[in-house]
Amino acid sequence: MRNAALVLGLIGGTLAMIVGFFVYGYTVFIDWFGEIPDLAYQVDNPQLYRTMAFLSPLLAIAGGAMAKARALWGGGLMLMSAAGMLYAFGFGVFTMFPIAMCGLGGMLAIAAGRPDEEKAHF
Repeated sequence: MRNAALVLGLIGGTLAMIVGFFVYGYTVFIDWFGEIPDLAYQVDNPQLYRTMAFLSPLLAIAGGAMAKARALWGGGLMLMSAAGMLYAFGFGVFTMFPIAMCGLGGMLAIAAGRPDEEKAHF
């Protein structure tokens, strides 16, 4: 399960990074060139979108990388990444896979225990 959490965290973080590039770029584009009537409007809180566009992929990739050695911490980071993307960007056609992969990877990492240790995480 730790290997699955690692892979899901890295893939989910990579997809979240692609979404983050476009979200950050969109908010900066609208700031520079202004809104286009009936086509492109600035979001309500661009700083929240920019922050989550940066933090969510970072948390997902770091959580996936930590999943083998520190499963509890890595799972927590991946769940925070999924929750941040869901809160900031919502669940849509471009965010469903990063959110689902980070969420599933986080749950798998938290549920993972080593069979040769008495305690799963500590």
